[in-house]
Amino acid sequence: MKNNTLLDIYQSLLSCFGPQKWWPGDSPFEVMVGAVLTQNTNWTNVSRAIENLKRENLLSFRVLHELPQEVLAENIRPAGYFNLKANRLKNLLQLIANDYGGNLSDFFSEETSVLRECLLNVKGIGPETADSILLYAAGKPSFVVDTYTHRILSRHGIIPEESSYYDIQEYFVDTLPEDTQLYNEYHALLVRLGKEYCKKGKPLCEECPIKDF
Repeated sequence: MKNNTLLDIYQSLLSCFGPQKWWPGDSPFEVMVGAVLTQNTNWTNVSRAIENLKRENLLSFRVLHELPQEVLAENIRPAGYFNLKANRLKNLLQLIANDYGGNLSDFFSEETSVLRECLLNVKGIGPETADSILLYAAGKPSFVVDTYTHRILSRHGIIPEESSYYDIQEYFVDTLPEDTQLYNEYHALLVRLGKEYCKKGKPLCEECPIKDF
């Protein structure tokens, strides 16, 4: 397989769907909160939860850090698993408070490897959530892998079915230029493809914009 395969797929997806303008959010902090809330749910539910926080003027580091966990949980109820996610958010906010004095700029300006390790040390933050925060909130070149990525690439025979998160991420990083905007747009386009064509059940293979790959 030639090294330009991933770039060719990217260009095909971009031509088909256009720029996706991800991640929706008014600030890096909002994006970070959304990355935690989107675990095991869809973006519509996350949007409702974030709107609850905005409506109650709760969407700031200081306010959320000081907010009782049960109040936070109630406000993010639409995102599902609200008690668990409230706990994970609190864990993340506590890390930032303890190690960075609550200064989000200092937190996000850490080197990519250091910031990633910090995030992964937070209970409830896994690789996908950590990389989403790195890429979309901190603007770091960290490729996000999700179930859509695995499904699309394995169905096209580009990666083995048994490939791990890090196997897939390494393939993208080794093959593509290290470019935050490229990583951002590519991940968003793969999600779009997975939702509309490469579905878990009854995929629309004959209509797929990358069927030739």
